[in-house]
Amino acid sequence: MTSHVVTGMGVVAPNGFGVDDYWTASCRGRNGIGRITRFDPRRYPAELAGEVPGFNAEDHLPSRLIPQTDRMTQLALVSAEHAFADAGVSTADMPEFGMGVVTASTCGGFEFGQRELQNLWSKGGQYVSAYQSFAWFYAVNSGQISIRHGMRGPSGVLVSDQAGGLDAIAQARRLVHDGSDLIVSGGVDASICSWGWAAQLAGGRLSTVDHPERAYLPFDPAAAGHVPGEGGALLIMENAEAARRRGATRVYGEICGYGSTFDPRPDSGREPTLRRAIEVALDDAGLAPDEIDVVFADAAAIPELDRVEATAITEVFEPHKVPVTAPKTMTGRLGSGAAPLDVAAAFLSMRSGLIPPTTNVTPSPEYAIDLVTTRPRRAPVNAALVLARGHGGFNSAIVVRSTNWN
Repeated sequence: MTSHVVTGMGVVAPNGFGVDDYWTASCRGRNGIGRITRFDPRRYPAELAGEVPGFNAEDHLPSRLIPQTDRMTQLALVSAEHAFADAGVSTADMPEFGMGVVTASTCGGFEFGQRELQNLWSKGGQYVSAYQSFAWFYAVNSGQISIRHGMRGPSGVLVSDQAGGLDAIAQARRLVHDGSDLIVSGGVDASICSWGWAAQLAGGRLSTVDHPERAYLPFDPAAAGHVPGEGGALLIMENAEAARRRGATRVYGEICGYGSTFDPRPDSGREPTLRRAIEVALDDAGLAPDEIDVVFADAAAIPELDRVEATAITEVFEPHKVPVTAPKTMTGRLGSGAAPLDVAAAFLSMRSGLIPPTTNVTPSPEYAIDLVTTRPRRAPVNAALVLARGHGGFNSAIVVRSTNWN
């Protein structure tokens, strides 16, 4: 019997609010990328993003929480509520020190920090430094979830850019292995505000194409950067025995392997290390490459980065041997929320026997990968590999697989 299983998932994504809505949208190729509505983007070179449509925090959360939180935390709180409901968990019936929260954040605090700067500029505003706002918000996601659900076990936030969501899930796995009954883990990010937008533009990786169907094209000859988005997924990970004791009737599967590496500096003459992260994850899972049924790619949409990822995949799995997909072309890259959303999609692929498509992309033949495009591909999925890379050299890989629960 597996020692740690995923029993619930909460999804908030630009093309779907909730697990079922997101999965239906992804399999139908519904695009959640559009022109920014949360601020006026006309003065910026990039004007597209993946926004969670119609989200109103007042519809989901107590009014007292609204002024204390920004959109990132509000989306995370709702995602956690959905995950608990999906798992059928009542935290009031579980030991409070046996439950914890480990999440990730890429750019938390931008909206809060911007609000404090605006207060500073206005008469009587109270100064909060940018450092304070970031430090506070790196902890507020997990803290708010813990407080709201009476969870006093281990908590924390990991910060490794886009790779952080997988790193958080791996840490949750360790905590469950070490004795925790239940850990909420994953990532939800939201930084679509003018200050956050300026910071992301400074990284030089945003697409400035103004057509939603052509702006984010990983592995395509026309790739010219990514489109950011907001949202992500939180997972309920439990000790299998504890889940059985409380009467869990369904699991999505298990997190069975994890690997992480850090690339050498670009001018070192040394090779990137994504391939090594994949190999470590497979070894940790005890699986051979031919036992992986699909790879959910990081999909940077920067030609040199796409080339590194495609090379790593083909060196481990051989050219065109494993289906590869990047459903984030329908949502944008969601910071630390992107990879957990891919983990959720991997579990849903197992449940449905469908691999979601990488929409709008015509893959370049130079990459030699079997990219699933245009429409979902029907195939049995028992094990999947999810990849994520963070700015500056972070690489993470997680293997998920199905498990019997009858």
